[in-house]
Amino acid sequence: MKDPRIVSHFSCGAASAVATKLILSRFDHSRVMIVNAFIAEEHPDNRRFLVDCERWFDHPVTVLRDEKYGASVDEVWRRKRFMNSALGAPCSALLKREMLESACLPDDVHVFGFTAEEMERAKKFLDNGALCPLIDANLTHADCLAMIERAGLELPEMYRLGFNNANCIGCCKGGEGYWNKVRQVFPARFAQVVQIQESIGPGAYLFRNRHTGERFGLKDLRLGAGRHDEP
Repeated sequence: MKDPRIVSHFSCGAASAVATKLILSRFDHSRVMIVNAFIAEEHPDNRRFLVDCERWFDHPVTVLRDEKYGASVDEVWRRKRFMNSALGAPCSALLKREMLESACLPDDVHVFGFTAEEMERAKKFLDNGALCPLIDANLTHADCLAMIERAGLELPEMYRLGFNNANCIGCCKGGEGYWNKVRQVFPARFAQVVQIQESIGPGAYLFRNRHTGERFGLKDLRLGAGRHDEP
């Protein structure tokens, strides 16, 4: 029986890069497929990092790009009329998960870059047979950043600007502190997302007043509110 494919999910972040490198050291390269979903709102330097990582991996990355929404989270938000919910973000589902699933086979073994701090989040993936090499090696997010730098790779620009991940510029999963960071570093992008929220209405508001429970949007985000943690 043919061995199943090993599919490593590479997001252009440090953790998924190190996870992919570890997997390539464990399995024959002919069994490994590295996949990435292109997102229009990511920092363009992510593409430079992907090319650098291909050289580091000595293995190509298969880049998938959504056509229905133009690979754009903004377009998903506008057409779906919301940005995030208890069930997750529509942009992640449509532009990442569905695109990556379209390239996969039923018996593929999936690799994710969950770090040692993310054990709880990773449990459902581990239960389904996924590989999480960073957790196996007890590697933290900080460890991954250091390993990338020791390998001589330049981290994506988003890290160098002080963000914790290389996600989209303006991730709908971010908290108040994160969005205040976006407002500081990318004021035009912040204003753009304010306009999208207001065109949709309260259904797109990401925050709640701690005292009243009332939802509010970025236009009412107080300067200095929150702290810049995740994403």
